[in-house]
Amino acid sequence: MRKNSKYYLRKTHRSLGVIIGIQFLFWTISGLYFSWTDIDEIHGDHFLKEAPTYSLAGLQSGASIDSTLKISAMELRFIASEPYFWVNDSMLFSVKTGKRKAEITKEEAIGVVKENLVSEIKIKKVAYLNTVTDHHEYRGGSLPAWVIHFDQEDELTAYVAAVDGRFQKVRHNSWRWFDFLWMTHTMDYQSRDNFNNWLLRGFSAFGLLTIVSGFTLFFTTTGRKKKKLITKIQ
Repeated sequence: MRKNSKYYLRKTHRSLGVIIGIQFLFWTISGLYFSWTDIDEIHGDHFLKEAPTYSLAGLQSGASIDSTLKISAMELRFIASEPYFWVNDSMLFSVKTGKRKAEITKEEAIGVVKENLVSEIKIKKVAYLNTVTDHHEYRGGSLPAWVIHFDQEDELTAYVAAVDGRFQKVRHNSWRWFDFLWMTHTMDYQSRDNFNNWLLRGFSAFGLLTIVSGFTLFFTTTGRKKKKLITKIQ
């Protein structure tokens, strides 16, 4: 039997379908998950209180900061209810003593978390984080950091920057599922957020070819069936 153009078109369509079918499935599943979830809940906003407020009444500096220090920026911060100056976006000084603080302690990190979470959740363990990989849930965050793990069914984890004492973010299982599906959606298996990677471009092109070949196959075979039907009637 002579193989015509329709045979090769059908074979090409089937091959493209096999190649891209699994990725189409991931795109569909992830798209459904994104459309049916609340992004604020994914971010963990329901675990957080409103930003704590502090009274400045009676706040006095007991000692001045080193006069030889060239200050270009200064911000008043409270870490576990204690006042500090965040200077030049790099150094922390006690308002009361004027002494520089290298990093916050484990106990201070726990205090920061308790000020920011909506309820008292039992702490399971606390860890100190120096480095992370591109796949870590804290990628892009300030390092080093204190990691507070909570005894909670959603495996809630909170992160506090060790250098400036700023509450960073929370992570939980719903976010982790979102992150995994986002990775499969963007096909960026490194940083998750690169929409211009060649893998995604390649599969998008394959997807377009699959659709075009499917439409072409549909219209060419439909025309052939109509022709056969007319011949039989005649």
